[in-house]
Amino acid sequence: MVSRLEHPAGGYKKIFESCEELAEPIPAHVSGKIPNWLTGSLLRVGPGLFEIGDEPFYHLFDGQALMHKFDLKDGHVTYYRRFMRTDAYVRAMTEKRIVITEFGTAAYPDPCKNIFSRFFTYFQGIEVTDNCLVNIYPIGEDYYACTETNYITKVDPDTLETIKKVDLCNYLSVNGVTAHPHTEPDGTVYNIGNCFGKNMSLAYNIVKIPPTQEDKSDPIEKSKVLVQFPSSERFKPSYVHSFGMTENYFVFVETPVKINLLKFLTSWSIRGTNYMDCFESNDKMGTWFHLATKNPGEYIDHKFRTSAFNLFHHINCYEDQGFIVVDLCTWKGHDFVYNYLYLANVRQNWEEVKKAAMRAPQPEVRRYVLPLDIHREEQGKNLVSLPYTTATAVMCSDGTVWLEPEVLFSGPRQAFEFPQINYKKYCGKNYTFAYGLGLNHFVPDRICKLNVKSKETWIWQEPGAYPSEPLFVQSPDAKDEDDGVLLSIVVKPGVTQRPAFLLILNATDLTEIARAEVDVMIPVTLHGMYKP
Repeated sequence: MVSRLEHPAGGYKKIFESCEELAEPIPAHVSGKIPNWLTGSLLRVGPGLFEIGDEPFYHLFDGQALMHKFDLKDGHVTYYRRFMRTDAYVRAMTEKRIVITEFGTAAYPDPCKNIFSRFFTYFQGIEVTDNCLVNIYPIGEDYYACTETNYITKVDPDTLETIKKVDLCNYLSVNGVTAHPHTEPDGTVYNIGNCFGKNMSLAYNIVKIPPTQEDKSDPIEKSKVLVQFPSSERFKPSYVHSFGMTENYFVFVETPVKINLLKFLTSWSIRGTNYMDCFESNDKMGTWFHLATKNPGEYIDHKFRTSAFNLFHHINCYEDQGFIVVDLCTWKGHDFVYNYLYLANVRQNWEEVKKAAMRAPQPEVRRYVLPLDIHREEQGKNLVSLPYTTATAVMCSDGTVWLEPEVLFSGPRQAFEFPQINYKKYCGKNYTFAYGLGLNHFVPDRICKLNVKSKETWIWQEPGAYPSEPLFVQSPDAKDEDDGVLLSIVVKPGVTQRPAFLLILNATDLTEIARAEVDVMIPVTLHGMYKP
């Protein structure tokens, strides 16, 4: 699966450039044959505006949220996009400057104000961004775009209209939640976020949002905290981007990448600090795994430890014979990977991009196995008895269980990231196949499939083509786990006509079924969903 393509022409830079929204959907030119059953919408979101006037955004996660939609019906495809009308976007466009601080870009007071007004603006507290550029997911009968703050944005999946901003703090004890919730078949949504408890104690809360209500009330209004995980440090929560869920358990991985809350709360407004400035790494803690039961929600006080790594995306977790198997896309070490995702870095020439990737944490797909039945007298013994994995769990003298992983995929500076599975049928269950976006020195240049049992791999790759996260859509009469298609938005900046397209792959072998090309450039997208 390791990519050997070079990108000396630097076409990848084009996916980090601003674009305009569309006044109406445009037709796509279809080659190949789209399956008759594939009728629905691919919804994606990502940054689409990388500067406001003369003021640039500095980080990949700062650009203003742009929603994309490919509609598929009767073999025909249209493409549409609109900027999300968040407060961050509307105020920026009105004042023609960056008004709200983003992930890696600080907003400063209006330069037209006098010096006293500007000075006191610094002391008005932190205005949290609602720039929901990371993902889209359903809650009840509604759809929400999200980032990682306490704000989510209700959107219309048909018109891409922005409906309203929702502050989750009005309903839940959380400071923010991840952009990767889990959803059960009945529509129940689970997510995780950190919070302050009694005596300023820090913890991580699993929140539960019920499915569609019979009385048609808003499910968010009935959301609640289900269970709480303790924090390893009082004022320094770990950065959390996703979590794991099996049929009966939640899995939370606490990494050494920390948010310094004291810095966040005290120095932010005085020195123009942004979110990235408040991250630091604990080079001594390693990584901790936490478990909790789902029903009822109770924390399990087992102490699982392993060496330091960054974690953004869980692939899948499942229970098997008294063990919990946890598959992750990891990055080795405690150095924060997001330090390498400033736009100045990813827009460099290819040789410089490769040099930066040499310094960055290295990616690896890993499997960890957590035993549920732990006996202290078995010190030094591998507690994992599953016959199909080399992952180990060993009881230490201090009562902690030290975990060593099985490596499912590893290639030098070649990441298997943005993972997807046949979620509807295999989330939280023993599974075989994972799909992902291949990052070559951080440049997305291939689509991957991984057999997590045999470690066999498949790739789709085309010179000068830059795909996005592949979404799996199951065939209506599927018998096998991988019976379906993958949907990905691909950009080919080097071509003069129709430089972007929706790619449809056979999920079994990654052969191309069809593509729907459009005559506009499409910038990088992060996550999204398929709406039948």
